[in-house]
Amino acid sequence: MSGARRGLKVTGYFTFTPLGPCGNHGEGPMSGHSKWSSIKHKKALKDARRGKLFTKFIKEITVAARMGGGDVNANPRLRTAVLTARQNSMPTDNIERAIKKGTGELEGVTYEEVSYEGYGPGGVAIIVHALTDNRNRTVADVRSAFQKYGGNLGASGSVSWMFQKCGLITVERAGVDEDRVMEAALDAGADDVRESGDILEVVTAPDRFEQVKTALEKTSVALASAEVTMMPQSTVPISGKNAEHMVRLLEILEDHDDVQSVSSNMDIAAEELERLSA
Repeated sequence: MSGARRGLKVTGYFTFTPLGPCGNHGEGPMSGHSKWSSIKHKKALKDARRGKLFTKFIKEITVAARMGGGDVNANPRLRTAVLTARQNSMPTDNIERAIKKGTGELEGVTYEEVSYEGYGPGGVAIIVHALTDNRNRTVADVRSAFQKYGGNLGASGSVSWMFQKCGLITVERAGVDEDRVMEAALDAGADDVRESGDILEVVTAPDRFEQVKTALEKTSVALASAEVTMMPQSTVPISGKNAEHMVRLLEILEDHDDVQSVSSNMDIAAEELERLSA
């Protein structure tokens, strides 16, 4: 398969020339990356994880407001953060307090943005994005997690060249009108739409993420996940122990209060990934 289509279907696969730079990610779908995005979104909706999720939203809203001001209409990053928080049922009072802490109207903690790069089990490249009030604590915790599961932290730039910042929206294919999804996404400016097992991947440039996401929501399609993330240019297939250790590493990193997002170029078979993340 080579991507999305505009009405052309051949033996269950679609052909399409990617519209923009975020559509150029090799010949196949980013199966491990996209499937994991869908799985972690489902996990985050569980009540036991909702409080931790709110903590991450508060940090992102606070930093976005500090950097670009408290007006959601004039601050794209803040607008995205607020919309994401609302879609996950975060109370309005919490959102407004986070904005005021960012703008200085309320006293609050100052968070720094930091990124860590390294390799996980099987040579999988990993980028960790965090917001922290204590760099020493965060880097120590991240390094410990990498080492526990057979990975190691690298220098800045050691793996980031393998990734590109893109919007990624996933839709579960079961019971969905795929023609409608693809038409809505492409007409709204998506760079690529492609099949990846039981999900559809919609890939966009970061500045078109919100408009594509909004267009899909207007079709009443349930989104499995939606985020601006670092998409891998190519993937590393892993299985067995390496796959198990990689999933455990992702889980411990994403469960950390300071970590906002984790990107990797892992490629794990969908069935194995579902089993390991159950």
